[in-house]
Amino acid sequence: MNNRRKLVIALGALAVGLARAQQAERLRRVGVLMNRPASDRDAQASFAVFKQGLEKLGWADGRNLRIDHRWGTADAKSLRPAAAELVGLQPEVILASATDGLAALRQETRTIPIVFVSVSDPVGQGLVASLARPGGNITGFTAFEFSMGGKWMQILKEIAPRVARVAIVFNPMTAPYYASFLGPIEAAARLLGVETIAVPVRDPAEIEGAVTAALGRKSQRGLIVLSDAFTSIHRAQVIALAARHRLPAIYAFRFFPAEGGLVSYGIDRTDLYRQAALYVDRILRGENPGGMPVQQPTTFELVINLKTAKALGLNVPPALLGLADQVIE
Repeated sequence: MNNRRKLVIALGALAVGLARAQQAERLRRVGVLMNRPASDRDAQASFAVFKQGLEKLGWADGRNLRIDHRWGTADAKSLRPAAAELVGLQPEVILASATDGLAALRQETRTIPIVFVSVSDPVGQGLVASLARPGGNITGFTAFEFSMGGKWMQILKEIAPRVARVAIVFNPMTAPYYASFLGPIEAAARLLGVETIAVPVRDPAEIEGAVTAALGRKSQRGLIVLSDAFTSIHRAQVIALAARHRLPAIYAFRFFPAEGGLVSYGIDRTDLYRQAALYVDRILRGENPGGMPVQQPTTFELVINLKTAKALGLNVPPALLGLADQVIE
């Protein structure tokens, strides 16, 4: 074989190798719809965890992956145009944050695969056919079992044993599943001798007036703040309200006690985004989302802000402190 022919063969092999490398590294496209503002530190941390999870699986933004993301605002209505923009970019899969984010995307597409995180009761809301086989283009990770409502009531009563009247705060627009939480909360409250009042709020300007009207000026009052995008976005206002009126309050997410709330019991949201990266990877590699089971949380964390407890004049039982995953002092 002469040198010229060897050179032609070598160049041909090199071209094939480069073509294969380019094919292997072709840019894939993923959309992300976050239901909270870009200024929200917890939302930013969750998004970062999702990206890191993808990187560990071999997907690097800007190399073989392009991530298009959109952020929500304090107005849940902003998610619909953001969802439309993402769908218009034709990504291969979209990550949806919480119920309102998933609902907005579902109105825009029934074909692009969607992986959701932190959604309560996706079957009851008609978002998937079943947990085991969701069908369609949607799968993901739920946030809570509704029986946890009873646990919130029990923890609040344990940390503030004098509480006799509790307001349950939620926005029915962003927490359409709220009624399913109320039953377990009210059942536990009856056993504990506590009166409960459901307090729906649809605007941040309503929060203080609605809560104070429901609880009155009596002592021995408390709050349960449901898992809800609205209450999460306006958490600074809710935490300040509880402090101003000296109301023991329990929340669903750790960022509440981290920012001055009393206690939280719920999932680690950032871990859901880490798991979501695994599902997105599987879909990018050809798996059908309709056959991927919706995953339910198996671990929960208890976070207590001891400084806030002291400010409220509460002595947290040692047994409860011993169960806490984190104590903020």
